[in-house]
Amino acid sequence: MTGEVFVQLINVCKSFDREEAVLKNLNLEIKKGQFLTLLGPSGCGKTTTLRLIAGFETPTSGEIIIDNDNVTQSSPHERCVNTVFQNYALFPHMNIFDNIAFGLKMKKLPKMEIKDRVFEMLKMVQLEGYENRMPSQLSGGQMQRVAIARAVINNPKVLLLDEPLGALDLKLRKQMQLELKRLQRKLGITFIFVTHDQEEALTMSDSIVVMNKGVIEQAGTPEELYERPKTKFVADFLGETNILEGEVVKIKETEVLLNLEQEQDIIRIPNLNYDFGDKFTVSVRPERIKIKSAPEEGDVWLQCRIKEKVYSGFVIKTIATTRNGKEIVVNEPIEQRSSFGAKEDIFVTWKPEHSIVIKA
Repeated sequence: MTGEVFVQLINVCKSFDREEAVLKNLNLEIKKGQFLTLLGPSGCGKTTTLRLIAGFETPTSGEIIIDNDNVTQSSPHERCVNTVFQNYALFPHMNIFDNIAFGLKMKKLPKMEIKDRVFEMLKMVQLEGYENRMPSQLSGGQMQRVAIARAVINNPKVLLLDEPLGALDLKLRKQMQLELKRLQRKLGITFIFVTHDQEEALTMSDSIVVMNKGVIEQAGTPEELYERPKTKFVADFLGETNILEGEVVKIKETEVLLNLEQEQDIIRIPNLNYDFGDKFTVSVRPERIKIKSAPEEGDVWLQCRIKEKVYSGFVIKTIATTRNGKEIVVNEPIEQRSSFGAKEDIFVTWKPEHSIVIKA
C-alpha cells in the first residue's frame, strides 16, 4: 500500500426525486491498494455510494475523483473501475472462458492474448480446467470466482464488490472471505467492498467505514472501530456488546460514579473532567466480562442473576439480569467457563480499561 489517496468523494449528496437525501455531504478518502469496506444496515447509503463510484448513479451535488481524474459526470465505461454484484451477473448462455473473456473481446484484442489472459485468470482464481463448463454447472463459490476473474481481467484500478458473498452458505462464505483477501493482496488493486455483515468486515478489511442514515459514523481500522468506537451506534452495530446508559451521580478525584437507568446499579469510569449530571453510554464487550461470586479490588461490577446459559460451540453464552432487569451477555471460552447455573446470584465484573465510554 502506498498511502496515496486514490478515490475521493468530496461533499457528495444524493437524493432520489423529492425523497430525503440518501447521502448527506459525504467526504471519503480511499488509499491506493486498500481493502476498504462500507458497512452499515440496510438503507444506510453504502450501495448508493458504491454505485456513485461506479458511475451507475450521478451525485446530486459534490465531486468524485479517481486517480486524480474528476469522474463525477463520466459514464461507467469511462472509469477505471469494475463491479462484482451479489448475483454474479454471469452470462448463462456462455461458457466460463467466454464469460471471463467478454471484456477483452469487446476491446477486440488478439485471440492469442485473450486466451493467455483468460487462462492466467483461471489459474489465479483456482478454476483451471473449468473453461468449457457453463455457469449452471458451477457452485455458488465457483460462480463468484468467475465473476471476480471477469472483472479483474480488464485490469481495473478499483474493484467494487456489492455484497458478493451474500448468496453463499456460512462455511463457503468464510472460505471466500479469506480467498478474496488473498486475491486482493496478490493483485494489489483497490477493493471497495459493501456488506452489512460485521464479522465479514472485521475479517477482510484494512479499513472500515461505518455508515448510518446517509452519513459516516466512524472510519478506521477494524481494531480501532471495535476497541474504540466513538458513537453508540458504532459500538452497538460492530460486533456484540452490552450497552449501559447512565449519568454522573458522584465525582471523585480519579473516577466518577454513574447510575444506570433506575438508580439501582452504579458503576465507575475514569474521571476526565466530567460534571455532575453528565450522561454517558458505556459499552462492554461480552468477552471482556467475568462471572464471579464476589468482585475483586479494582473491578467494575454489577450484581446479577443468571437467566440462562447457551452452548455456542467454542463459547458458553451466559445471559444475566441486573436488579433493574437489564440483560448482560457474557461470552466465556469453553475451557474457562464458570460453574454457576441458572437462577444463581453472581457478580459480572470487568476491568475499568474495558469500559468503552461514550459521552452523550
